[in-house]
Amino acid sequence: MDQPRTPSFTLVSLGCPKNQVDAEGMEQLLLRSGYGSVADARRADAIIVNTCAFIKPAEQESIRTIRSLGARKRPGQVLVVAGCLAQRYGEHLADDFPAVDGILGTLRWNEIADLIAEVRRGHPTYWLGPARSDAVPSRVLRGPSAYLKISDGCDVDCAFCTIPSIKGRHRSKPPERVVAEARELAAQGVREVILIGQDTTAYGRDLGQRDGLPQLLDRLCAEVPELPWIRVMYAFPGRLTPRLLETIAGQPQVVKYVDLPLQHANRDVLARMGRPRQDLREVVAEIRATIPDVAIRSAFVVGFPGETEADFEELLRFLKEAQLDRVGVFKYSREEGTRAGDLPDQVPESVKERRYARAMRAQRRVSLKRNRALVGRVLPVLVEGRVAETDGGLAPFKSIGRSYRDAPEVDGLVFVRDDVPEGQIAPIRVTEAMDYDLMGELAR
Repeated sequence: MDQPRTPSFTLVSLGCPKNQVDAEGMEQLLLRSGYGSVADARRADAIIVNTCAFIKPAEQESIRTIRSLGARKRPGQVLVVAGCLAQRYGEHLADDFPAVDGILGTLRWNEIADLIAEVRRGHPTYWLGPARSDAVPSRVLRGPSAYLKISDGCDVDCAFCTIPSIKGRHRSKPPERVVAEARELAAQGVREVILIGQDTTAYGRDLGQRDGLPQLLDRLCAEVPELPWIRVMYAFPGRLTPRLLETIAGQPQVVKYVDLPLQHANRDVLARMGRPRQDLREVVAEIRATIPDVAIRSAFVVGFPGETEADFEELLRFLKEAQLDRVGVFKYSREEGTRAGDLPDQVPESVKERRYARAMRAQRRVSLKRNRALVGRVLPVLVEGRVAETDGGLAPFKSIGRSYRDAPEVDGLVFVRDDVPEGQIAPIRVTEAMDYDLMGELAR
């Protein structure tokens, strides 16, 4: 008797690392439910698109992907739209994309197998309401590093942001579960765990904890001592407490890296954004005074409604004075359903483009200066793989990795002349510096 064929799926995930973690959670659930994973969407019984809708370009990429997969969908194949776009537009997506069979909101990712089963029984299914569980998906692996989501949702009401309406209120993962998952990752050979959430500094507030994030870091270091690197991403400026800074400074396993999206330097712009109106120079000075040799990453928005040329010049001055190690610059995206979308004095796209280019040029000079100051120093570098032999421009270099100063996917790389095994944290002497990347050799 023929054995029943194993149903298969393809999962396409778009957007940030937090979205990738949700995608991995769905993938693991489907595998445990008896599905097999295939790379070719044409061969899959079910296609899941885990979408992003944070800003317009991300939304447009999600729409293009759905259209493309829908156009090639064969009879009997199931197409599910999950993630932020699904949560934001709900059942209206079915009107715009007739090929879509199921829509799964962000709060119900853990019902993906049930949804596909319902669709395969012939019932178009749209699950968007409150989650049956408050589970926070676990992690996504990427070589020797892994993202570990410690919370989901956000309680901060930034004027430009759609995340609270998509992800819901902040929910912390229980600390014992975070510790257990970190221990499991370390046992699998992971060398760096990157803690993520919409607002990691809010961790534990819903559990009645004060300064919950430093408590979690202390517990991780004590209970998972075999984990060499722990990195924290997505800190909110208004919750960067002295205890958190002291914990980053004092725990050897926590890398000396602070990711602090400041968004702007002008106090009036910050007020319209709904962000803390802090003296950013004092914030940066406090970080550097508390954490020696820290690397600071931030993100800024140009072209926010009402931003004048003088406001933007203030931002440029701050970038020059603050000398931040890593900076991302984003053009303001007018999003439906946000307070900022209804503000007067929307900035023309041409002005946004010009300000974006000027800010990037200004920060590139800062980044090159900061990198050149590292030449001659020995930095611990987590090696992530080999340089491709086909890349002739990097022929002298054999290994590639990141220093503690670089988060994956958003910061620079370190190219190493020596052949170093993947997963090793090696002492690398910096010999050359580029705008964003470093080059070096094993320190002997």
